[in-house]
Amino acid sequence: TKTHRNNDNADGNPSPPSTPQSTTTMRISNSLFTAAILSVLSLTSNAYAPLVDVTARSVKTSEDVDLSNFVSTPSSKGKKTMLVLATYAADFNAIEYAQRLRYYMPELQKRGITKIGLVLNCNADSAKSLADLVDLPCDVNEGYGVELLVDPLGNAGRAFGVGTGWRPDDPDMSPYVKLFGMLFGLGAWATLPAVIGGYIGNPFTPQPWIEDAMAVGQRKGRWPDSGLVLDDETGSVLVNKFAELPVVGTWERRPLELATLRLQNMLDISIKNWKELAPGEE
Repeated sequence: TKTHRNNDNADGNPSPPSTPQSTTTMRISNSLFTAAILSVLSLTSNAYAPLVDVTARSVKTSEDVDLSNFVSTPSSKGKKTMLVLATYAADFNAIEYAQRLRYYMPELQKRGITKIGLVLNCNADSAKSLADLVDLPCDVNEGYGVELLVDPLGNAGRAFGVGTGWRPDDPDMSPYVKLFGMLFGLGAWATLPAVIGGYIGNPFTPQPWIEDAMAVGQRKGRWPDSGLVLDDETGSVLVNKFAELPVVGTWERRPLELATLRLQNMLDISIKNWKELAPGEE
C-alpha cells in the first residue's frame, strides 16, 4: 500500500489522482474535527489497513458497510474509489465538500472514479437532509451518485487518523468553547487562512464549484441572493456580478465570492436547519 498525504484546506479543490489501476480514499484536512488524505491502493490489495474492521451505516440500505472493503473494491464501471470522511452535517466543511462533490462528480467519473462514498458524523435523516439542501446526487434519492454513509460517533475518522481538534480529551470544557477556540486556530491552524481567503479571493486557482453552489442556493431562495443573475426559466447563471468588479473581476476566484457562499450556507443551511443537521446529544 502506498499512501500520499496531501493536506487540503477549505480553499482547495478535490484533485483526483492520476495513478492507474488504483482506488482512492480522500481525507479532508480542515479546521473542525476532520481530515482527509489521498491514499492510492493497488487493486491487488484485499483491504485498506487503517480501516480494517471499521464500519459505517449505509443510509440507503441501513446495513453496515466495511470501509476497508469499500475503498479496496472499485465499481464495475471504473478503476478507482473515493471515500470522503466528513464532519457532522451542519458543519460548514461538510457542507462545502458536499457542494464540491456535486460540481466535480462528472469530472471524477471521467477520470475513472465512479464509486464515491461520503461518511458523515450524523444520523441517516441528517445525511439525507444535507444531500437535499445542496442538490447532491446520491444513491438514496436518485439511485446513483454519491453513496451516503453515516458514522455518528466518528469512529472511522479516528481510526483513519483525522485531526480531533482542540483539547479533545478534556470532558470538563464546553464543546462550544472548544469550537470557539478552533475558530481562532487553536488545534486547527488552517482555519484563519481559509476564512480570510474567502474574503480576499485568489487570482491563481479557479474554483468554479463556488458559482454552482451559489446558484443552487439562489434557486432555493437563500440569502444573499444578489451575487448572480439567473435565467427565470432554466435557473442557469446569466451573470456573475463578482466578475464585474473592477480589476479583481478577472481573478479566478473573486474577492467576497466564497465569503458570500459561506454566508448563504451559514444562514440558510446550517442555522436554519440546525435541528435537522446537528449531531445527536450522544
